[in-house]
Amino acid sequence: MTSLDLPQLLALAAAIGWASGIRLYLVVLLTGLAGYLGWVPLPGGLQLLAHPVVIAASGFMVFVEFFADKIPGLDSLWDMVHTAIRIPAGAALAASVFGTDHAVMAIVAALLGGGFAATAHAAKATTRAAINTSPEPFSNVGASLVEDSMVPAGLWLAVAHPLVFAVLFIAVLVLSVWLIRKSWRFLKALFGRVARIFSGRPDPGVVSAFHFKKNSPEDTPHV
Repeated sequence: MTSLDLPQLLALAAAIGWASGIRLYLVVLLTGLAGYLGWVPLPGGLQLLAHPVVIAASGFMVFVEFFADKIPGLDSLWDMVHTAIRIPAGAALAASVFGTDHAVMAIVAALLGGGFAATAHAAKATTRAAINTSPEPFSNVGASLVEDSMVPAGLWLAVAHPLVFAVLFIAVLVLSVWLIRKSWRFLKALFGRVARIFSGRPDPGVVSAFHFKKNSPEDTPHV
């Protein structure tokens, strides 16, 4: 089994960093299984993930996260707790793709991997918080299933088709930034409205996109 070439390593580092911001435990499980079953020749820094104990522990956490991420409200709490876990883990895993033998590349991968993880985590957390304002649970479950499928697809593309992954990855990053901006503006407006209600100030409600001027009595034509 041949080792991964440089484009594959770069794509894998980006994929692992980004995917860690969405499903950290699934990244560890899939990467470990790929190495343990001999599907992918893992770099030296990632071979520890193929240990049976690591696979078992990450598999258990994947099971817990799968259900926790599909319960409205609990998913946002789960994201809040994992803010301090996903980003540094994404940086560490991305750096492990190159290991100590390529210290400069490992540092660059850690910086970019942490940034990608932070972007993915912010897009996920803000979007899911916005979705949770809807009373029905189906959009929440649907978004969670999409995230579940994106992680293995991204990891596979990074190894099998790194150039295709690079193009799609740029598009996903642009989409993530757009989602963060839209979701944050919506949540900020929502929190501001709630604060006005509890402070006793008048709530302007939702402003219509179109305004029609009501005629005053003076404007009524006389026959």
